[in-house]
Amino acid sequence: MTRRRWIRLGAIAGAVIVVLGGAAAWYMLPPGAMAFASGNPVALVDYKGPSPVGVPPELRGASLLVRGKYLTEAADCQACHTTTGGKPFAGGRAFNTGFGYLYSPNITADRETGIGAWTDADFIRAVHKGIGRDGSRLYPAFPYESYTALTDEDVKAIKAYLFSLPPVHARPPQNQMMFPANQRWLMAFWSLAYNPDKRFEPHTDRSAEWNRGAYMVEALAHCGDCHTPRNPGQALDNRRKFGGAILDGWRAYNITQDRNSGIGAWTDRQIADYLKTGHTVGRGSAGGPMAEAVDVSLSKLAPSDIRAMVAYLRTIPPIATADLPAPKMAAASDSHRQMAGGTRRGKQVFQGACVSCHGWSGKSLLTPDATLVGSRSVNDVTATNVAQAVLNGIDRPAPSLSMPSFRHAYSDAELAAVSNYVTARFGTRGSQITPKEVAKLRALSARPGQ
Repeated sequence: MTRRRWIRLGAIAGAVIVVLGGAAAWYMLPPGAMAFASGNPVALVDYKGPSPVGVPPELRGASLLVRGKYLTEAADCQACHTTTGGKPFAGGRAFNTGFGYLYSPNITADRETGIGAWTDADFIRAVHKGIGRDGSRLYPAFPYESYTALTDEDVKAIKAYLFSLPPVHARPPQNQMMFPANQRWLMAFWSLAYNPDKRFEPHTDRSAEWNRGAYMVEALAHCGDCHTPRNPGQALDNRRKFGGAILDGWRAYNITQDRNSGIGAWTDRQIADYLKTGHTVGRGSAGGPMAEAVDVSLSKLAPSDIRAMVAYLRTIPPIATADLPAPKMAAASDSHRQMAGGTRRGKQVFQGACVSCHGWSGKSLLTPDATLVGSRSVNDVTATNVAQAVLNGIDRPAPSLSMPSFRHAYSDAELAAVSNYVTARFGTRGSQITPKEVAKLRALSARPGQ
């Protein structure tokens, strides 16, 4: 082979490497959470409109602890740092990362097992940079890539509130992470690639309400950490922003403006009601992690902040999710003789365990919370959240109606059958979830140490 031919082949190989490397970098380094908005973001000190950070106007004159309590609830800290039946913020909740189990730390003011010895600077560094007081790197299960947008003042207010609560002496179990995920120092590279370490920047070309909604959705409520899928590096893939993801075995559904698979066909009132109460007429009720977020966080928000979140969500570009057809809005027949798809065994389980609350038509005679018509979960052809609901139940505070768990009452085959019956009878298209898939969900929700 001639020297010229070797040079030509080397050039071609080099070009291929550059193209593939560029494509990999493009895929692995997604845009920022608010890149879709383009416009003109500015530093907070240069913004001339009403402040989009902190607490809503009606609480601006409140004490530090009142403001800190509001921000702590808005940030949904309690959900992750509290075990079932445990003391609030005492940690120990298990999270299945796919690489092993993580246990949330104690964030009460206990000096030995909590954060009682932490300074304001220690706490700010953890929230913004994902670095603990001892210098150890925190796993991004703690959403510091979202919390990094919080102002220093808001972070200090949260710490002040946590320190005002009774300290709890509780040491969480040791993490059970597989190699190499158990090497915390590797999170330094994750942070370098995916944590912007940048405070919130309002957009001068958007309304004050939109900017407040952006701060609530992206920073405090960190909605993307549940509703945005992740890339192989476990970073939020904002090219599919809010297009839906899996969390703790539950589907966090598409909340883009797609009219079929997202919330584009919902009214502002329906979105606001769902955020505030976990239910909206004609669209279904929340379960799993979303119900928990509503109960300990979103339901505590001021009406003005809920409206701001709705205004911001309205601007999220639509993304279609192929396996989420437009929900069936018509009720099923009241007759129990109509199979309407599914299996006979599924119908028998539904008749024995479900019909008294949900009705044969899918319209509950007890409470709108139990109405299945129009619900996204029964129009999900994977039946993931339907199976999760019958496995684990839905525990909601009054006046909402809770649903009991049936994990000990029925086999995996029976739970698969009733899940497929429900989607076939009340949804657009019936599911085909298998007993094996239900067994995986059963094992996933049986968290160790809880």
